[in-house]
Amino acid sequence: MAWGDSRCWQPVSWGKPAGAVGPTPKSLRIVSLRRNGPTHRGPRFVCSYPITKADCLCRRLPGALFSHPSRSMPAPAPSSPPIVTLTTDFGTEDAYVPAMKGTMLSICSDARLVDVTHEISPQDVMEAAFVLQSARPYFPDGAVHLVVVDPGVGTERRAVALRAEGQWFVGPDNGVFPLVLDQASPDAIVELDDPTFWRDDSPSTTFHGRDIFAPAAAHLADGRSVEALGTSIDTLEPLRWAQPSTGAQTVQGWVVHVDHFGNCITNIRRPAMAEAAGLENSTPPLDAFPPLKTYAGNTTLQALHPTYGAVPEGDPLLLFGSTGYLEIAANGGNGAELLDIRKGDSVKIVFEEPSE
Repeated sequence: MAWGDSRCWQPVSWGKPAGAVGPTPKSLRIVSLRRNGPTHRGPRFVCSYPITKADCLCRRLPGALFSHPSRSMPAPAPSSPPIVTLTTDFGTEDAYVPAMKGTMLSICSDARLVDVTHEISPQDVMEAAFVLQSARPYFPDGAVHLVVVDPGVGTERRAVALRAEGQWFVGPDNGVFPLVLDQASPDAIVELDDPTFWRDDSPSTTFHGRDIFAPAAAHLADGRSVEALGTSIDTLEPLRWAQPSTGAQTVQGWVVHVDHFGNCITNIRRPAMAEAAGLENSTPPLDAFPPLKTYAGNTTLQALHPTYGAVPEGDPLLLFGSTGYLEIAANGGNGAELLDIRKGDSVKIVFEEPSE
């Protein structure tokens, strides 16, 4: 609806406008209005245009009331378009991603579609979860995250939508969302079992991304509540990260992701290393760690560094990356290729025994 459309507006109070002099006219005046929206109520606007309650109730508010230059009223602030992110293993060579985007834009034409990535390794649910978990904190409340990495498409696995931490998530119930949310409980979960919100009544058994997930994401972006899209359920299919193991002066972990630059991202965070090193501070500065040796791939690394450029170009190094996880990298090079490291390889850190 346009801003001048009377259906967008709701009267807040009636009477003589503030500061007006003289008798009150026979027609009551709207003292203030506010705009209705699908998920919020907008700001109030004062108006002294004489109009009756009946006119308002019958939706006879003229558009000129809100747009005529002779009316003294501030212009409404434009609202931000809804955001839908996409995370898939489809790549960009085929029509799969454009088909989903076209489906969503047919339902919510003003949606802003943001590609997180379409380069997830085929059927790798954990990689999809890791990438989206790294990206989603930087999106505003109300963002809709669509994930289609779906090795179980067409089987008995459920299609779900959920609300958690001010955002919405849509995709297969294959464990991806418990990983993305770090096992936090969603505020609401529904199974997408209402064909009213599918692309058609007979979805493809091989492309739920286009026929079920994309329409659901678009309806959420368009202001539909998640509870309206299907049947409420209580739980999601569980899936958990492999956690690093810690012992006296040692940490054993794994490479969980190799990024575009060849940086090998492990599942080891600073608190796990602090625990193994016997430090009381769970987030100590780098210089607080005792000397260490890290065994990974075909090399041994012996120091933590603050950034890639802290070593000569081409040299390998160990550092905490922007995600907070320990990384094995090469300054200006590809750490995975240089050190022959692949996703799933083990990483072992051994701290020197404290001196007596």
